Amino acid sequence: MQKRRLFIGLGILVLCILMLTVVACSNGPNSRPGGSGSNVTIPDPNENGIVTAKQWAEIHPDIYASYMENLKNDQMPSYLLQFPYLVTLYDGMGFAKDYNEARSHLYTLQDVAETARPHALANCLSCKSPELTVMVNTSGDSIYATDFAEIYGKISEPVSCYSCHANTNGDIVLSSKFLINALGADASKVNSNILACGQCHNEYYFDPDSKAVTLPWNGIDKMRPDDILAYYNSIKFVDFTNSISNTGMIKIQHPEMETVLGQGNKMQIMGGLTCSDCHMGIATNTAGDSYISHNWQSPLENQALIDSKCSQCHNNLAKTVGDIQSEITARETVVGQKIASLHQAIGKAAADGSKTDTELAELRSLLRDSQFYWDFCFVENSEGAHNSAFARNLLDKAEGLVDQALAKF
Repeated sequence: MQKRRLFIGLGILVLCILMLTVVACSNGPNSRPGGSGSNVTIPDPNENGIVTAKQWAEIHPDIYASYMENLKNDQMPSYLLQFPYLVTLYDGMGFAKDYNEARSHLYTLQDVAETARPHALANCLSCKSPELTVMVNTSGDSIYATDFAEIYGKISEPVSCYSCHANTNGDIVLSSKFLINALGADASKVNSNILACGQCHNEYYFDPDSKAVTLPWNGIDKMRPDDILAYYNSIKFVDFTNSISNTGMIKIQHPEMETVLGQGNKMQIMGGLTCSDCHMGIATNTAGDSYISHNWQSPLENQALIDSKCSQCHNNLAKTVGDIQSEITARETVVGQKIASLHQAIGKAAADGSKTDTELAELRSLLRDSQFYWDFCFVENSEGAHNSAFARNLLDKAEGLVDQALAKF
């Protein structure tokens, strides 16, 4: 079964650039209906400092209704059943026991509470609720190291209006310090409609000392996978130790922003298509008024968007996307199975003494780096559609490294 994920479309429309200039197909942040209004009275924040989605319902009923449409995205098929080799790759961490397709952002709090993966600290609530973000911004990074259950009992709002707008009437507001810190002066170079989603759709790690959410890069030029891997290796960072190969591994999260802005994508950092252009189409209510839909979905599920924009560049968008995703998924499986076999081979060699400690160290280094590149592609939620050249390059590097290691047996 092919992976099917929510965020599969930004790169789909980016493919248009191969034929037309991106400006002709895009909407800038000021050209879309909505935004701030001086005549709106902002509701009072709740006890945790946020105006909830429900509080905005009376002011923006159409947007709220579209936001609630996300509840229909409630299925979570298991990746472990679809791709059994993942159990070997992630052996030694929770992903080998519980790894499902993410469903709607409206279920974030429920899902983080019910997952079989351990979550001892509150940092696991990062991006699951804007209330956690406010707590961190108010009380400092010490919140990240607080007991999970203690903080979970104080919050109730999943991803919602505050996550992208804070307590404003439609402005894009970056409230996640870890992204602001990582971007530094480069924040002004990236469209805010990308950064709004990029606050959570990025590769991050928990600082070993403070347990704070931290991005492994500083500035756009260091956002590249090669630089991220070099950084992790320089600090000898380990997310988990694979129990089969006894190798300290890096677990990539969901690097959509790094992929969208990565080399090979024709979309320019300044201007061009954004996450909202593709995943939040413009809708019209019964009165004929336009508004931005907050039903986050694949462009392939938005026929109006396809008719108005994608058809300018593609005769059959579904086939174009399907071909890319089938190619990348098949390649991920081939390379992933090779990496799984390398875990097994290293474990066997360590057990029977057929390799020296020096040889094992070299093999484990190749394995760690290979799985890093493979994982960077696999866990990015587009199956190559966001940036197919980027995905192919990652898999090329992963396969080259694993083949180099397997040749030593």
